[in-house]
Amino acid sequence: MPMTLSPSALKASALLIVEDDRALLDALRPALGDVADLVLAAGSVHEAVAALAAHEAEVVILDLGLPDIAGADACREVRARTAAPILVLTARDSGEEKVRLLDAGADDYVTKPFATDELLARVRALVRRSRGTPAGARVLSTITDGDLVLDLEEGTAERAGQPIKLTRIELAILRTLASQPGRTFTHRQIFDAVWARPYGNPSQYLRVYMTHLRQKLEQVPATPRLLITDPGVGYRLELPVRRGDE
Repeated sequence: MPMTLSPSALKASALLIVEDDRALLDALRPALGDVADLVLAAGSVHEAVAALAAHEAEVVILDLGLPDIAGADACREVRARTAAPILVLTARDSGEEKVRLLDAGADDYVTKPFATDELLARVRALVRRSRGTPAGARVLSTITDGDLVLDLEEGTAERAGQPIKLTRIELAILRTLASQPGRTFTHRQIFDAVWARPYGNPSQYLRVYMTHLRQKLEQVPATPRLLITDPGVGYRLELPVRRGDE
């Protein structure tokens, strides 16, 4: 069963924001205090590296327009220094940009201009996700949605007691997505995890398999609740919301 956390438990112990826009940083600092006990700030990637060496941040908010290293390279550099979730602030909203960021190690992104409430909600989601799937944890093994029971460890699925046959590839896709519920995996990340070969069209392969999986697992395949598409980017597994989790 997924871990349930109270709203008060969703504060990060320490949060690092990497932002060289002083006005934006000053505006965000008070609000970030609602989602972190300690808010650290850096104005460049090099300052961020020093901060991460001195403090164990639970979440990193990373602006891509930094003076020393910019764009996806900044994300790669920060990712090399920490396993903490990285929330990227970007001015670009294209699918190609999102794919580059996720492949570079980002966990989520917010497009400028953004609402502060959205930023805080995404930070809470990253804290909830990271604490629900700690380092070294096994892949989420059982998912229940209404009368659907999916056991990824055993490789079985059933609806209302009736078995649903899943292929080896379908199970591999589900296990990949279930390794980090709520995180969008790019087409390439899923393809590499499942097929582990350099050739083939990831988005084309996955489109076919995801269609079949939705037909088997979703109550209404045309409006999926579990297997969600991030257009032009990839797919994520959303866990069903239980009343106790709301």
